[in-house]
Amino acid sequence: MQSLNILDQTSSILLTFFLCLLFVVTGIFYSKKYKGLNNYLVANRNIETFSLTTSLVSSALGAWILFGPASAATWGGVGAVIGYAIGAAFPLYILIYLGQKFRILYPKAKTLIEVIRIKFGKKLFKLILFLSIFYMTIFLIAEVTAVAILINYISGTSLWITAIIVITSSLIYTLYGGLRASIFTDSVQFIIFLILLIISFSFLISFNSAEFSFDFIKMNKPHLLSSNYMPNFTAGLTFFIAVAATNLFHQGNWQRVYAAKNNNILKKSLFLSFLIIIPIVFFMGFTGLVAVSANSSVMPDLAFFSLLLGKDLIFLALIIVILAISLTVSSIDTLINAISSLIIVDGNKIIKLKSNYSKISNYIILLISVIVFIVASKGLSILYLFLLADLLCCSAVLTIFYSFYTKSINEKNAYVSILIGLIAGLLFFPSPDFSKSILVGYLLPKELFPQFILQSLLFLSFIIATFVPIFTWKIGKK
Repeated sequence: MQSLNILDQTSSILLTFFLCLLFVVTGIFYSKKYKGLNNYLVANRNIETFSLTTSLVSSALGAWILFGPASAATWGGVGAVIGYAIGAAFPLYILIYLGQKFRILYPKAKTLIEVIRIKFGKKLFKLILFLSIFYMTIFLIAEVTAVAILINYISGTSLWITAIIVITSSLIYTLYGGLRASIFTDSVQFIIFLILLIISFSFLISFNSAEFSFDFIKMNKPHLLSSNYMPNFTAGLTFFIAVAATNLFHQGNWQRVYAAKNNNILKKSLFLSFLIIIPIVFFMGFTGLVAVSANSSVMPDLAFFSLLLGKDLIFLALIIVILAISLTVSSIDTLINAISSLIIVDGNKIIKLKSNYSKISNYIILLISVIVFIVASKGLSILYLFLLADLLCCSAVLTIFYSFYTKSINEKNAYVSILIGLIAGLLFFPSPDFSKSILVGYLLPKELFPQFILQSLLFLSFIIATFVPIFTWKIGKK
């Protein structure tokens, strides 16, 4: 990717460093007065509406919103935009009901994995623990990679420099202050990126006033809005299922469910977050529709930036850097604390040690951070790994959460159902070039399958992994 060099490297590095330093100082200073494991894990279960809402939104909206929705729109059409927007927000709406139920049934719990262990036992709990940590690690890599690539695109700054500044600063205040520090800095980050998003959107529309409409898209790329364009449905459903399912296994969300002062505050905060996230993600996706309508050869990942940074304004480049850093750090601190909480609460159920599990979690988080740094520094695309993590979550989502509304699903039954759903989904999960799958092209010739299946492998893999477990819930019952 060729750099625009709108900012010089020194200015970019200094801006990144001082913005991250601001979050470090803010997080440490605020959390000094809140000590103890209960504050570290669930913020003493005393968070009010504003802080909870801003934290939920900040944690959900990472740097991915600057790339993902617009990129998906360039090939998936308006359906992908709608699916992405609703999928990103929908878990928070579901948590209004699930969250209140869990707080009533398991009032002293701190993590989703802990609740699963209490309900089912150790066998299934280990599977879901692996699934959650794998997903959140991939999410960490994605966030750091995204911001490093963006700053490299704007200023030519080496990927490893941005990666190490962002990771190190997030580790310092999050491992020190835990969830308290994460929630407080989320509020600061929310205010920063909301203001900058509004400024960015106003410039976007002013720069592209003649193009920022459905009429312009319909004139230049009518298939992206057409009901006859199959990806409008398949891409929309795929993104909705994948994003919604994975976020229900995001421990950062469950920490905040238990951090709410009471159920009324939880309900209000989740609903407000749901309403805030949908228009932001939809608008970001809409920029992809406009960008590809204006320029068919636009790079999908850079669709948003092609509209905003075409004027080579340093002011806008500064806004984008600050916006990206704020979005990234707000997601990273949530993920770090979420993984740490899983290890602290449930680590002794995996390996019995005499050591302090808070220290052990720090060592594991540092090891994960080294892996994140190495992968992010190479600028590799991790979309494929992300999709695999999504598939794991899809295979478990209905079985796990429906089990809290029925007594008919036991541990053996749930375990078998999840594995069957995962195996069935993997049979259709596409190869890295999306041209074939284990079943289609390897085990059986592609010629045996209709065109719809050949063109919809990713969609079918998610649909199958998500819904096949429903038909297997009676398998394994005693």
